[in-house]
Amino acid sequence: MQNSGDKKQYDYLIVGAGLFGATIAERAHRAGKSVLVIDKRNHIAGNVYTEVQADINVHKYGAHIFHTSYEDVWEYINQFTKFNNFINSPVALFDGKIYNMPFNMNTFAKIWDDVITPEDAMKHIEAERQEINHTPTNLEEQAISLVGRTIYEKLIKGYTEKQWGRPCNELPAFIIKRLPVRLTYDNNYFDDKYQGIPIGGYTAMVENMLTGIEVRLNTDFFENKEEYQSMTKNIVYTGPLDEYFGYKLGELEWRSLRFETEILNEENHQGCAVVNYTGLDVDYTRIIEHKHFEFKTGPQTVITYEYPTAYKKGAEKYYTVNNEINDKLADDYRKLAAEEPNVIFGGRLAEYKYYDMDDVIKKALDVDIS
Repeated sequence: MQNSGDKKQYDYLIVGAGLFGATIAERAHRAGKSVLVIDKRNHIAGNVYTEVQADINVHKYGAHIFHTSYEDVWEYINQFTKFNNFINSPVALFDGKIYNMPFNMNTFAKIWDDVITPEDAMKHIEAERQEINHTPTNLEEQAISLVGRTIYEKLIKGYTEKQWGRPCNELPAFIIKRLPVRLTYDNNYFDDKYQGIPIGGYTAMVENMLTGIEVRLNTDFFENKEEYQSMTKNIVYTGPLDEYFGYKLGELEWRSLRFETEILNEENHQGCAVVNYTGLDVDYTRIIEHKHFEFKTGPQTVITYEYPTAYKKGAEKYYTVNNEINDKLADDYRKLAAEEPNVIFGGRLAEYKYYDMDDVIKKALDVDIS
C-alpha cells in the first residue's frame, strides 16, 4: 500500500484503539513500521474496555466473553494475556422461573414436566412447529417455525422486542435465521474450542498489544482529518462507515444500549455472570455481575443493568439494523471505501457488520501490512 517516495511522519495512522486497530498497530509496529494510534474516547480497548471498581474488572460496554475456534487468533492473542477457564453459561429469568440458555435439555426439562430424553423434547418442539405451515413472513412466525410457541413466548419474544424496540411480528424473519437447539444437558453457550476471560481484564490485554506504540486519546480524527491524512502513508479506519464520507449518501441506522452500574455490599448477587430477562415486565434485557467472569471473591459485587435503546446522536453505536434500506446503503458506502486510496476500513463500525471479537482479530491478522 505504501509509496516509498512519500515523506510522511508515520507509516500507519490507526483511527480507533479497539481490537481491530490494536491488532493492526501491533503487527505494523513489530514489522518495524512507524505507527500512531488515535481514539476520540479517553481510553483504549474500544468496547471491550474494562475498568476496576471495588477491585473487580467491570465490562464498561457490556459483557464480552472471548471465544474462538481460529487457531491463529488464539495463538496470537495469548501473546498479550493469559485467559482463565470461564465458561459462558447464562440463564434466563421469565415469570419467576430460571431457564438455561442456549436451549438445551435442561431448558426443555424445566419447560415440560414429561421431558427426560431428547426424543421427549423433540416431540414437543416438532408438534408446536406445525403451527406455521407457510413461509414465515416475520420474526415471530420464523421463531415459532424453528422452536415452537412455548419457547418463543418464554425465552425469545420479550427479549427480542426490547432489543429492537418493535413487536416481533413487525420484525423481518431473516433476523433469526436459526435458533440452536441442543439435545444434551450442556449449558455451555459456545461451541468454540477456546473460551475464557483475560486475567486482569481486557484493558490490560490491549495495553500489552500497544506497548511501545504512540497513542493519543481524546483525539477526534474528523476535527483535523486533512492534517492526519497528510502525515501518514496509510490509514486504518475503524469508526462509523458513513461518518468517514460525511454522511453524503445518508445515515446508517443503529441500535444503542444504556447501562446502569451499581456497587453492592453483597458477596454474590445472582450466582452467575449473566441473567437474561426475557419478559416485558422490566425494560432491561440482562443483568451482568462482573465478579463471576474472573471468579472474584470479596464482600462487594458490581452489577450492570443493560437497556436497549434507540440510537440518538452522541450515543454509542452497538447493533446494525439490517433491513433492505440499510443493507443497500451500507453496500453503497462499501463501494466508496473500496475506492479510497491507502485506507483500510475494518471492524464493526467501519464495515457496518456485527462481529464477534475473534472475527475482528482474524480480519486484522489477514490484512497485508507490507
